[in-house]
Amino acid sequence: MQPKFKRLFGTRIKTVFAVFVATALVLFVARAAVVSLRFMRQTGITPGFALRILFNTGAPLRQIDYRTNILLLGISGGQHAGADLTDTMLVLSLNLRAHTMAMISVPRDIWSDTLKDKVNSAYHYGEEKKKGGGFLLAKTVVEDIVGVPIHYVFMIDFSGFRDIIDLVSGIDVNVPTAFTDPEFPIEGRENDLCGGDPTFACRYEPLHFDQGLQQMSGARALTYVRSRHAQGDEGSDFARSRRQQDVLLALKAKLVSPRIWFTQQPLAIFRALDDATETDMNIGELATVGKLLLRISEDRIKKISIEPLLESPPAWMYGKYVLVPKESFEVIHEFVKSQLD
Repeated sequence: MQPKFKRLFGTRIKTVFAVFVATALVLFVARAAVVSLRFMRQTGITPGFALRILFNTGAPLRQIDYRTNILLLGISGGQHAGADLTDTMLVLSLNLRAHTMAMISVPRDIWSDTLKDKVNSAYHYGEEKKKGGGFLLAKTVVEDIVGVPIHYVFMIDFSGFRDIIDLVSGIDVNVPTAFTDPEFPIEGRENDLCGGDPTFACRYEPLHFDQGLQQMSGARALTYVRSRHAQGDEGSDFARSRRQQDVLLALKAKLVSPRIWFTQQPLAIFRALDDATETDMNIGELATVGKLLLRISEDRIKKISIEPLLESPPAWMYGKYVLVPKESFEVIHEFVKSQLD
């Protein structure tokens, strides 16, 4: 990541969730003592530290009526223009009493009257004004859109996201609908003049995904979530949001697999997670969230889309393609509340 995105809390704190996952799974499957000792030597985690993370109640989370909301942001990373625009915006709403979770997609093209720009620019403008201001502004703007308080932010750099998937030997993703993207941007060719070609065709390549369950490498998964020029419905912002959710859930499934932590290199995974993430949660809060996520199975995760409540006005009204409420943000707030109740 760029220097301004560097770790807030250091490797050990930033990756405590991953540490907890690994340690909890070691004890849960009751692996042989020799294997457990090898695991601890590889990661540098002492048995005492592991047990403290596992059995400590952790820090209480900020919450309202037993619900904690975490804004998940995804940036493309790198040095190119727009590297800190948030391609992914999801609100993870955790019910602390029922041990359930809702995932609320926030389309990146929603117009914000506060920003006088799209919602995906909130982090950029906040950081531009003051270091650390990106999280604060993103929280405020997303709260205005979905109508629920945002307690924490967790940000992923997608370039590091690719490395994490490769370290766990890929992920299995079910592609619901086959699609082709004829203009997927080629990394590194963003400014290629293409020999004077006015269409800049050399900057793009065709991309295709078949329907069905597929194993994806980090690079393949990254193209799956980034594609935005697919033909038909798969070219919509809403389809991209769905694909991003599916990939995140597939990675979660891989990270809670005991086999990963004994056949791969745990320390390399921890380091990749640290390099690719940023958060305003402290170590105790991360431990608490981590333990809660371990209890939530996929059938207890609800996906919420505000797609039916949005529309795209003529481009001349805002000077670009944007999404606005068909009625009002208050209607969206009521819809989200009804889905969370």
